[in-house]
Amino acid sequence: MHIEHVAIWTRDPEQLKSFYETYFAVTAGARYASTKRPFESYFLNFASSARLELMRLPNLADADRSRSIVGLAHLALSTGSREAVDGLIRRLRADGYTIVDGPRVTGDGYYEAVVLDPDGNRVELTV
Repeated sequence: MHIEHVAIWTRDPEQLKSFYETYFAVTAGARYASTKRPFESYFLNFASSARLELMRLPNLADADRSRSIVGLAHLALSTGSREAVDGLIRRLRADGYTIVDGPRVTGDGYYEAVVLDPDGNRVELTV
């Protein structure tokens, strides 16, 4: 078994698509728009065959990100090396994105950093 895709609700799929294309080398599929309800989505394809789905409905409510919540904690993406983590974090910081942690070695030996995507989702960058 493997994870086929993870889905994220967003108010602005174009902005989120651009973020993941720019920093994580994904290839976006065509925009899907339902003819039966006001729903649209994009699938973003990673080279590994994993996919990320960006989904939009009108009037989405904000999650309370000021506290821990039940649900998705973060999306972890492997960069392949510590140098790649460091370089990507420098680039994201220079472009104005919020780096919430790291780069650092965790207690269990992972090298990681965490950035917030434009919607405030935590994206963990690791080796």
